[in-house]
Amino acid sequence: MSASDDSRNGIPARAAAQAALTQVLRRRRPLDAALDEVLAGSGLETRDAGFARAIARETLRRLGQLDALIRTFVPKAPPPHRAGATLEILLAGACELLFLDVPPHAAVDAANRLAAADHKALHFKALINAVLRRISREGQAALAKQDTAQLSCPDWLWERWCAAYGEETTRAIAMAHLKEPPLDLVAKTSASVMPDDGTALGGSVFRYSGTGRVAEREGFVAGDWWVQDFAATFPARLFGNVVGRRVLDLCAAPGGKTAQLAALGASVTAVDIDATRLARLSENLARLNLSAEVVARDVRDLDVKPAPFVLLDAPCTATGTIRRHPELPWIKSAAEVTACVAIATDLLDAAARLVAPGGTLVFAVCSLEPEEGVDQIEGFLSGNRDFSRAPLAPGEVLGMPELISQNGDLRTLPCHLSDKGGMDGFYAARLIRSV
Repeated sequence: MSASDDSRNGIPARAAAQAALTQVLRRRRPLDAALDEVLAGSGLETRDAGFARAIARETLRRLGQLDALIRTFVPKAPPPHRAGATLEILLAGACELLFLDVPPHAAVDAANRLAAADHKALHFKALINAVLRRISREGQAALAKQDTAQLSCPDWLWERWCAAYGEETTRAIAMAHLKEPPLDLVAKTSASVMPDDGTALGGSVFRYSGTGRVAEREGFVAGDWWVQDFAATFPARLFGNVVGRRVLDLCAAPGGKTAQLAALGASVTAVDIDATRLARLSENLARLNLSAEVVARDVRDLDVKPAPFVLLDAPCTATGTIRRHPELPWIKSAAEVTACVAIATDLLDAAARLVAPGGTLVFAVCSLEPEEGVDQIEGFLSGNRDFSRAPLAPGEVLGMPELISQNGDLRTLPCHLSDKGGMDGFYAARLIRSV
């Protein structure tokens, strides 16, 4: 078959997806970075690149189910050092058959061609062919017998979440992760021109289908809006009126909260250690015609006058964003929670020193792990008597009291707002420094 025939049959797109999956599963790379690298040199048309992304994303979103299914048909997996891309070909092929509605003959034929092109997987081509043909016949019945929710979480997360939230809520979270997330856009002002196919969620946030290029949507070039998950818009709101007030936005990149605060009329200083990510933040502010002072520095080394408002969006395991980053459960581990807690503790102490007397500190993480959220704050408060918690009121979370924890903090879960597409998992606490 010629290269042009391969292209028409989607082989290059599938090869790109396979290459990205290999980077994620074997090198533990973030999916977006792997896809960007693979697709940059692929020469794929936009439609084919989209197909590659869909295969890779849905394979990782359903990885636990797919892996369990394949193991029922191949109890003894081929040795990785001899099998080449066999596992990735099987996973992606099964995903096409069961979740992407690709006709069986197309998915199986493509998998055979990918195996033939890999000098190691070539030796397992017969196995790949037999397993995928069997999955095409028996796969749906096998899926129906699975515990979908539990298989969608690796054990380390399932056990943690059951302990923190209970099994019922953990199941709801796991099922929310299986849905392709929508696109949330935040209007810069009430006069902003928004794409007309969205649904208003409140708080200047509009929700859209996740399909299509963001930069081609109405209002992008004019700077009428920016992309930010609904849940991520809450922490910056917890300051109340910031018009004309000075706000330090710490660990600010990629800049959604900086844009929020600047659009609300605050005088914002955006601080981040990553100069590359800050450059993108500056580009976004320029597109939005918003201004902020941008500082590339470690928060722990920041030497500025204390401010009345300080926002720290601390580095974390980001387990609240699995809807948008389906590889996270499979490339992270419980050990990373401990590491992130240690870094965030240092940053929180540094942020506290930057809060003026009588000022407000908002601490936020896009994590579902208690150690990174409420436990972090309880530990901080026990050692900093000049700070106290300021509990949230329902009106501050757009009338959704389920987003407020028992101790008055923000606690959003992926299963919240499930009838409208869910939201990311965020924790935020508002603390007041005594005079």
